[in-house]
Amino acid sequence: MTPTSRSLRLHALVLAVASALPAFAALAETAPADADATAAGGSSDATMLDAITVVSTGTTRQVQRITREDIGIAAPGTSALKVLDKLPGVQFQSADAWGSYEWSTSISLHGFDQSRLGFTLDGVPLGTMNYGVSDGLQVTRAIISENVGSVELSQGAGALGTASSSNLGGAVRYYSDDPDATPGIRFSQTFGSDSTRRTYLRGDIGDINGFSMYTSLVHGEVDKWKGYGNNEYNQANVKALYQWGDGNRVSLFLDSSKRKEYDIMDLSLTSQKALGWNWDYLMPDWNSAVQIANALNGNGSYPASLNALPADYGKADATYYSGAGLRDDNLAALSGAFNLGGNATLNLAGYYHDNNGEGQWTTPYLASSATVPLSMRTTDYRLNRHGVTASLNFTVAGNEIEIGGWYQNAKTVQERNYFLLDGPFTDLFYFNKAGTRFARGFSQHYETDTRMFYAQDTLRLLDDRLTVNFGAKKLQVDTTSQSLVPTTSYAVGEIKADSDLLPQVGVNYKLDEHQEIYASYNKNMAGFGFTPFQESQAAFDAIKSSLEPETAQTYELGYRVRGDAIEASLALYHTTFNDRLLVTSPCTAIQTCAATLNNVGSVRSQGADLAVMWRPIAQLRWLNSLSYDDSTYQDDYLSGGVVATSGKRVVGIPEWMFSSSLAYENAGWHAALDGKYTGRRYISYLNDSSVPSYWRFDLSAGYDFGEVGMFQNLGLSANVTNLFDKRYFATVGTNGYVVSDPNGYNQTLMAGAPRQFFVTFSGKF
Repeated sequence: MTPTSRSLRLHALVLAVASALPAFAALAETAPADADATAAGGSSDATMLDAITVVSTGTTRQVQRITREDIGIAAPGTSALKVLDKLPGVQFQSADAWGSYEWSTSISLHGFDQSRLGFTLDGVPLGTMNYGVSDGLQVTRAIISENVGSVELSQGAGALGTASSSNLGGAVRYYSDDPDATPGIRFSQTFGSDSTRRTYLRGDIGDINGFSMYTSLVHGEVDKWKGYGNNEYNQANVKALYQWGDGNRVSLFLDSSKRKEYDIMDLSLTSQKALGWNWDYLMPDWNSAVQIANALNGNGSYPASLNALPADYGKADATYYSGAGLRDDNLAALSGAFNLGGNATLNLAGYYHDNNGEGQWTTPYLASSATVPLSMRTTDYRLNRHGVTASLNFTVAGNEIEIGGWYQNAKTVQERNYFLLDGPFTDLFYFNKAGTRFARGFSQHYETDTRMFYAQDTLRLLDDRLTVNFGAKKLQVDTTSQSLVPTTSYAVGEIKADSDLLPQVGVNYKLDEHQEIYASYNKNMAGFGFTPFQESQAAFDAIKSSLEPETAQTYELGYRVRGDAIEASLALYHTTFNDRLLVTSPCTAIQTCAATLNNVGSVRSQGADLAVMWRPIAQLRWLNSLSYDDSTYQDDYLSGGVVATSGKRVVGIPEWMFSSSLAYENAGWHAALDGKYTGRRYISYLNDSSVPSYWRFDLSAGYDFGEVGMFQNLGLSANVTNLFDKRYFATVGTNGYVVSDPNGYNQTLMAGAPRQFFVTFSGKF
């Protein structure tokens, strides 16, 4: 499609939606027939139906919120990140039913992938939540899903004070549930497909003179939906809260998480077609793994199962004997909000996080001995970080002023180690604790200091109909790399990303009681992370003085309407993403070699999001969202010649998405049907390879029996994920992207999980 035709499509979409806005405004003035009766009767129906908010009244940027009730509709254990997938502009992908399998977890907003978004929990930075454990942790390891109170999504621009050095394209802010004011014990037990077993317990002590606390535990086990392996996780949360006076509060949140995951094999377009959707790792077939390793070294032939692949396909990498990931995390956060009087509030928080992790691949490229042509290749991770955030809010002559800052020190270790194997194995354990290491590819130690300062002012004018806010922040990220062993694959040195003042301006105007318009502009910068050090030393030394950090400038224009029967929002956005850094590797993912870093210039993203939630009656909610995104590279770049990326679509980003969610609740019954269309996504920078579009549906239903004996809210629910058993490519880019892949050989795709069933019994006493 040409840029002109894309622009015409966008204009047509905007005109079509604009023509419907008067109808939305008219509907907003019409309440459901029994809405008032429901509210007067104190029924809980409205609680669930208001769980999603697509209109955040009064904000000067695009914001949506999801609360505990809507998270609870999903299968227990579902990541709060996955629940966001029904909102406009959001693409979430994972190869498992819950969105918690980390190697495959991916989210994008408005053309920005996960590495360029910001994530926080109660203000504590979660980093980019990437698999490689560089600056944070996945939200599923930071908090048990049942303890998430709400989620706020800001597409395009998060709040100015968001503690993130990567939020170029938006922010996701999680908030933990506060302890209950009444004592009690909650529980849920889930069983389902692939031997799923999940137990959740939470005990609240209730409110004792302003002090309250809960302790929560979860244990889960599930077999992989294909191949061999049983995944297991154990997690504990504690939250203590003390509240006094007029808005003063101090809270302590503790989290401990241990996860063991057998991996699902990455596919390519060709391997899926030749070997099928259920192609996976070989475990426990040790003999075939040995045969592949011998064939790679010229000793014999590959197994017959690989004969369906083309002759020039890298058959040694079509599968391995095993792959796995292990993660142990501990997180502590102490925060307080203090009313200083005179409309002044001081917010302070300090946090600590440590991680030990290991990613495993059984490699045929390095032998353990003359008789065992395989070894265990691990990437070992250690992270120790601490930080503080602070903000002061006060009002002076009608100016609502906020000033604040964030500091974090993170020490990260990433190592590539090789351990001896003496024969077949099927268990999952830390090789760096129990194995015999015989080689080390690299041992990189990073220290990163992050400093951010910001200030903003909010004015409310014209009897609060007009809201104007403006502010700026300054971000500085210093990273130092050291190597403990000689290596040609990773560089050492220091690199600094230091921004000028980064402005953010927004305005909101209320047209009437139900309607408002808003506009915003923001500029953000991202730190370099560890990307520049993935090159050889010579390449790093050549570019470090001229390398520019990535920046993004985003313009938003939006309209909202909200009433008892309907709420709707339309958002238009235009983003210029400058100095985009692109990393390509000349070898397969299981091998270790220096990557190539290129500044590919600018990326332009522009598009529109439409969300409409209709409540024709109090018990029924129907949410629909439509997203159009035109994200294209604006420049060619040099890498052994000219790479003609100008005008090509950004990899991994669909042009069109549509989701529809129908939820019903009445007299103890509840049911929900969610459907999502995801358009075609390109998986090469030259757009000569792509995965097709697909539809996917989930179904949930249940009944709350209310009070039964000593139990309260005794419930039984069922979830069916991938209702119509669609076979599709979920995550793309798990092993990165390549410039060109016309034959579909790049193994960087994840198959989505087939249809699965889960039943949950829950209650409180």
